[in-house]
Amino acid sequence: MLFVLRDVMRVAHLLAAGTWIGGSVVYLLVIGPALRLSKAAPDVGAQVARLFRQLVNWCIGVLVASGVFLMFDRLTSVEVGVAYVVVLALKVATAITMFLLTLYIAQEARRRADRRGPLWRLAPRYILALGIVTFLLGATLVQIYESSLTAGR
Repeated sequence: MLFVLRDVMRVAHLLAAGTWIGGSVVYLLVIGPALRLSKAAPDVGAQVARLFRQLVNWCIGVLVASGVFLMFDRLTSVEVGVAYVVVLALKVATAITMFLLTLYIAQEARRRADRRGPLWRLAPRYILALGIVTFLLGATLVQIYESSLTAGR
């Protein structure tokens, strides 16, 4: 039964990460430019941002819950070694940085546009870049984990 829970958690983790990072790509490269080019009313952009923020909040919740489960599951299932722990620590630090940048954006969104900090415009790009790095670190973790499984046979 535990293997079913593991698979559900892996799928949830990947879907949440893919939704957030994929959504960020679409938002930055398609939706934002389309809103600017069409000169959409400010309330349309605000509504899109609000809905995307809600989606991101759900993704963060799923990522934290599934990530904590997967982390403890992997760390207690086999001897993973120092390399795994170092890459995992980097992945967690990168994810926490993304979460903090998301919190910053949410806080700044409540301010008037002329009162927002300089990081306001760059934070979404940083989140996307960190998300890509997090995906790469996750793929590295899978490789390290699978090689530790075959080494243990």
